[in-house]
Amino acid sequence: MATSPALDVPVEPPSKRQKMSSEPEFSSSPAPVADLAEQLDAQERKMYVKGKKIGSGQYADVFSAHLVSDLKRLVAIKKIKVGAEAKEFGISYDSLREIRFLQELDHPNIIKLYSVFSTKSQNLNLVLEYLPQGDLLKLVQDTTNISYTPADIKSWMLMLMRATYFCHQNFVLHRDIKPNNLLIAANGEIKLADFGLARSFADPFQVMTYNTVTIWYRPPELFFQAQFYGGGVDVWSCGCVFAELVARDVLFRALPENEINMVKLICEKVGTPTEDNWPGVSKLKGYVTPSEYIPIRSKDQWMMAFRAIGETGVDLLMKMLTLDPRKRLNAEQVLKHSFWTDEPRPSRLEDLPRKGGGVVAMGEELTKMGGEIPYGKARGDKVARKIDFGA
Repeated sequence: MATSPALDVPVEPPSKRQKMSSEPEFSSSPAPVADLAEQLDAQERKMYVKGKKIGSGQYADVFSAHLVSDLKRLVAIKKIKVGAEAKEFGISYDSLREIRFLQELDHPNIIKLYSVFSTKSQNLNLVLEYLPQGDLLKLVQDTTNISYTPADIKSWMLMLMRATYFCHQNFVLHRDIKPNNLLIAANGEIKLADFGLARSFADPFQVMTYNTVTIWYRPPELFFQAQFYGGGVDVWSCGCVFAELVARDVLFRALPENEINMVKLICEKVGTPTEDNWPGVSKLKGYVTPSEYIPIRSKDQWMMAFRAIGETGVDLLMKMLTLDPRKRLNAEQVLKHSFWTDEPRPSRLEDLPRKGGGVVAMGEELTKMGGEIPYGKARGDKVARKIDFGA
C-alpha cells in the first residue's frame, strides 16, 4: 500500500480497490484512472525545473532547481537513493518521522522542507530551502579569508538559540547540534539542519539512547549513559558551538577520540563531576572519571580563554556548560540572559560574514546520511535516519 505525501493517508493500489458486491463488471467500463498518489506526485514534480547536480553521495544526490512559475525562486532537491536499507516504500519509518519534524517546525532559523514527492522508481525527493552560503563550520575554519567580531558571534548564537528554543517548545530534541549542521542563507541567516537524530521527548518515562550527539558536542550525562534527559543535551552542544566560534577551534577535541578521553578532557576543562557538584551522578550506569580530581574551573580561568565575549558572555558560556544538567540553563533561560542586551549588540544580517563554502558545501552536506555517528558506533534506540538535511 502506498501513501499520499500530501494527504498522509494510505492509498490502496487499483487491484485492491475492487467492488465487493456481486454486481457484474462490464468490459465497456473506462480504463482505470491513475493512482491518486501518483497523480499528486506528478503534479508536485511538474512544479519544479531541476538544474545541475550540486552534490552526490552514497545516500543522496542534490540538485539545484527553481519553480516553473518563478525562475528566481530557487530550491534544493535532494533525491534519496533507494538501497538495501529501504523498506516497503523505499524509506524507513524513522525517515518519515524526520520529515514530520521538519513539516511541523516552521521557524526562520530552521531549514524549511517545502515538499516531498516520489518517482515511479520509488526514489524520494525532498524539496528543501536553498542555502547558498554553505555552513558555519567552513566559515569558522577559514581563518585566512574570514574574520568576524564578538557582535557577529552574538548574532549567530542568538539565531541558534531561537531555533533550539523553538524545537524544545514543540517537544523536539535535535541531538546533533554542531557548526556543520548550521547552514547559511543568502541573507546571512543561520538555519539549523539535519534532524537525523531528532526525537520527541513528550513522554518522560520512555527510555532514551545515550549513544547520540556527535562525540565532540556530547554532554557528560550521555557519556555516563543517562537513560532519561531533556533539552539540556542540546544546550550543552550549543555551548560547545559558542566556544568554538570564539576560539575557532573545537573545545572538546580528545585524542585519540573515544568516550574515556572525552570524559577526561571535560574534567580538565570544566571540572570533575562529583556528588558535591552533581548529586546522583555516581549512580549513573556509565559513571567513570579519572582518578585525579580536578576542581570546577573558575570564572577567571574561563575569562583567560574567552575574554573576547566579555564577562557576561563568559558567564553565559559557563552556565551552558554546567556539568549537572538540572543546573544547566535551559534554552529559554539562555535567551533571557543579559548577554544579548549588553554591548556590543548582535550584528545585523547584512553585516555578517558569509561564504561558508558556498553552494558546493551545501551540496556536500545534504548528500550525507542524516545523524551519522562517527567511529562506526550503532545507536541503541534505532534512531538512525536515512535522510539528512545538512549533516
